[in-house]
Amino acid sequence: MDAQQLLALDNAHVWHPYSAIGVAQSIFPVASANGVYLKLVDGRELIDGMSSWWSAIHGYNHPEMNRALQAQIEKMSHVMFGGLTHEPAVMLASRLIELTPVPLQTVFFADSGSVAVEVAMKMAIQYWHAKGSPAKQRFLTLRNGYHGDTFGAMSVCDPVSGMHSLFSDVLTEQYFVDAPACQFGGMSGDEGIARLKQRLERHVDNIAAIILEPIVQATGGMSFYSADYLRRVRTLCDEHEVLLICDEIATGFGRTGKMFACEHADISPDIMCVGKALTGGYLSLAATLTTENISATIREGEPGLFMHGPTFMANPLACSAALASLKLLTDSNWPLNIARIEAGLEKGLSPCRALSVVANVRVLGGIGVVELNHRVDMEVVQPLFVEQGVWVRPFGKLVYLMPPYVISDHELAELTAAVGRVVESVSA
Repeated sequence: MDAQQLLALDNAHVWHPYSAIGVAQSIFPVASANGVYLKLVDGRELIDGMSSWWSAIHGYNHPEMNRALQAQIEKMSHVMFGGLTHEPAVMLASRLIELTPVPLQTVFFADSGSVAVEVAMKMAIQYWHAKGSPAKQRFLTLRNGYHGDTFGAMSVCDPVSGMHSLFSDVLTEQYFVDAPACQFGGMSGDEGIARLKQRLERHVDNIAAIILEPIVQATGGMSFYSADYLRRVRTLCDEHEVLLICDEIATGFGRTGKMFACEHADISPDIMCVGKALTGGYLSLAATLTTENISATIREGEPGLFMHGPTFMANPLACSAALASLKLLTDSNWPLNIARIEAGLEKGLSPCRALSVVANVRVLGGIGVVELNHRVDMEVVQPLFVEQGVWVRPFGKLVYLMPPYVISDHELAELTAAVGRVVESVSA
């Protein structure tokens, strides 16, 4: 099938994320991927600046990842997790407990990040029900946040500026406060934390947990906030006996310069969600980790077990991919590597600050953001990036980069230079 035939069928029948069937849009068929390059059907090669939505941290077609999956598929590709177990799942749970902050000790495997958030919310509600506080069924969260596209996850996304306002009448009404204005590296102002404290105290009898993205609000705006603010949130949760859920799906596994973003504040949540980079982008897998106290409380309450169980929970192939990905990451000097990428992003994106169309340029770890003064016209900008030989997928006012960790200095320089040229062209 040539590119035109493929695109014609795609346009007629295939839904893409946040798209409409039959509406012309810029879609680029991929034939293969290797290292940091996507090879299109027409032969062009693009440096991937997105890590396939932040997941392919080791790039594509990695030989060690491939070997791990080939070895596993010869044993079993899948087996139900109800009443059965297998070595990849047990080993992965053990490895996640080693890597995540104490006292996270138990692991529930899920299919995707959105489902991991659903699991976290259900855990929090069931925990309080078991403790005799069934009214604690609501969540307090930050505006500009994003936690996924399923119904529970949508309810804790920003109800105004987020992507789910259409469903507001059918979503559970949660409690929101303004996102922190304090910048990463600075201290938290009293005003922002005071609003959170006021809302918490007013509704504490109904709040099961505070849920937030630690340090980086990703899809909600790629903003980086103060670690001091996160520390103060942890303190408020402890003082008011409310759980803290950290959604590390975008930030986990080194992306911000720490293994997990909550480590910037030297705190541990009661429940943590991980996904995306967990399998190095090979297969969909996520996990929700919690403490022995929460696990035991749920066990000792009614009905004596946690009420969730995905069909493909702890898929052996996905668990094997995750083990291989974590080994690649932890066997490397990943903090030094992320610092290298951070320096390259800062150097390469810095010239954008001089452009009139640019409101802000910010970098943290392996995340680089160019925020514009106006929304990006995707049908104009997306092909421009492809013409420059890079794959960058902006949204809203944001042109951002989260490249694979294996990107070379030369490739990173090419990537950031392409961003500069495209941003400058749309400001002309």
